[in-house]
Amino acid sequence: MPIPTVLRSLLTATGPSGYETAPAAAFRDAASQFAEVTTDVMGSVWARVKGASDGPRLAIVGHIDEIGLIVTHIDDNGFLRFIGVGGWDPQILVGQRVEISTRNGVIRGVVGKKPIHLLKDDERKKAPEIKDLHIDIGAKDADEARGMVRIGDVAVISGEPVELPNERAVSRSMDNRLGCYVAYEAARLVAEAGGAPGEVVAVAAVQEETTFGGSRTTAYSLRPDLAIVVDVTHATDAPGVETGELGAHALGSGPVIERGSNINPRIFELLYDTAEAESIPFTVQASARHTGTDLDAMHLSRGGIPCGGIGLPLRYMHSAVEMVQLDDIANAAKLIAAFARRLSADASFER
Repeated sequence: MPIPTVLRSLLTATGPSGYETAPAAAFRDAASQFAEVTTDVMGSVWARVKGASDGPRLAIVGHIDEIGLIVTHIDDNGFLRFIGVGGWDPQILVGQRVEISTRNGVIRGVVGKKPIHLLKDDERKKAPEIKDLHIDIGAKDADEARGMVRIGDVAVISGEPVELPNERAVSRSMDNRLGCYVAYEAARLVAEAGGAPGEVVAVAAVQEETTFGGSRTTAYSLRPDLAIVVDVTHATDAPGVETGELGAHALGSGPVIERGSNINPRIFELLYDTAEAESIPFTVQASARHTGTDLDAMHLSRGGIPCGGIGLPLRYMHSAVEMVQLDDIANAAKLIAAFARRLSADASFER
């Protein structure tokens, strides 16, 4: 299975939190083929598929932002200092090629640090911190660098998506362009089937990695009757991952249906029953407190929004080589589309 064209366009667009214009445009262009598409003041995109009757309004939410870097200082030698936009393991960044988005286009550079040959013994035993790193854009001095890049410009790791055997693919920004793609594809499947009982809205929400801002404002403005939040979760079939704590969610085991304190139990049961009825493989993941996703913000909006969660098994999260199995993504979209079509006009989500 090749990487779907729409997913590839999402993965290759640059869009750290607060700078999501490019991936949001890719989502908007794709969804406009079958839905009424709008963008709010935050930058989140809503793609509406009209309901066939007066059923509940369902929001399917994936966040469109990715982790990145933001330039904080340009030193006198033309090197760029930076901090992370979202959560980074600094070891991931060492030696990476990066693309910096500037007002004059993309500037390429590399993340550098002091070579191992020059490290003192105690330095070799320590993992690098972001303050130990810099971006080198090849500038000969500060004036040249400051003419190319401004403070506040953002960067992402450079690299094209790669297809691997067994329907597996690798890319940066899988977290969470995958969730946006599933929202898009689920809404497309609903539209193709003639609609669901109520309106279905695929949402590409901004700023999840920093503030949950896009989901928080979307929940308030859109007023969905219920929401399914789609995000990545840790695949547990990689070395060093503890299944006793996280559960078993291998690549290829299907979407992960979340269950826990913030999850509406009726939505969980309907997702569970739908997966069984449609013969869609799945696993279940428990969360005792927060989920760490947009769901944590959405379920508290206004008087409360009933929420369900779908996880997508992912290896090497928050890195340049995030790995997914593509049939898990296809099955997640099929599950949510089938769930949407099962929502009756009198559906109740009271606990």
